[in-house]
Amino acid sequence: MDENNSSSTAASKYYYQAPAPWQLEGEGIILVYKFSKKWVETFAQLPPELIGKFKGGLGYLMLVNYKNSPVGPYRELLFIPGKFSPHGKQSITKIYVDSEASTQNGRSNWGIPKNTLPISWEEENGKISINIISGDRPVFSCEVSSFGFPFPASTSFLPIDLHQFLNNVDYFTKPTGSGWGKLAKMKIKEIDSAYFPDIRSQKPLFAVKINPFRINFPTPEYVL
Repeated sequence: MDENNSSSTAASKYYYQAPAPWQLEGEGIILVYKFSKKWVETFAQLPPELIGKFKGGLGYLMLVNYKNSPVGPYRELLFIPGKFSPHGKQSITKIYVDSEASTQNGRSNWGIPKNTLPISWEEENGKISINIISGDRPVFSCEVSSFGFPFPASTSFLPIDLHQFLNNVDYFTKPTGSGWGKLAKMKIKEIDSAYFPDIRSQKPLFAVKINPFRINFPTPEYVL
């Protein structure tokens, strides 16, 4: 499935342009992993330029409900396997959002390979239910609960230092942010591996729900 061309030509031409930097606010769930090289090379659905270059480090599964952004509210699912050579930085290898403006700006601003799908995010009785679909096909669904006392969380605790390669351009971006976290549990109900790596065989080191948070996505450094 060629997701890189999934957005329509019309949408690509006429999307609302919101150049970096971005200030965003919202809530999110982060699962932190330590993947093996074998698992990443076999199951992580790496783009061609990253095959054979995995160098370890922390990997993340993130679900985010952005309540304020330069393109309005939107939701997001993303996967970071870890760090890759030659730069020793992380790469977002799969990411879905439910806003075409976010998709197109994410690609043009930071080289993030976003694709657009509907995402529902519902909270009831202390549990969050998140569902992502393509047509009538379930792509990803989960339930999340949090517990314990809140604690300060920031990108110094869970660092993100990105290198993305898109359309023959290298993008280097280091987001910074902070918020309040609680420990969390996620029950993954469905994953369609045609769209997203099936990580159900992998046990996270821990999971955290951060609400609220603020994050800054700066203007990246470019290498053409």
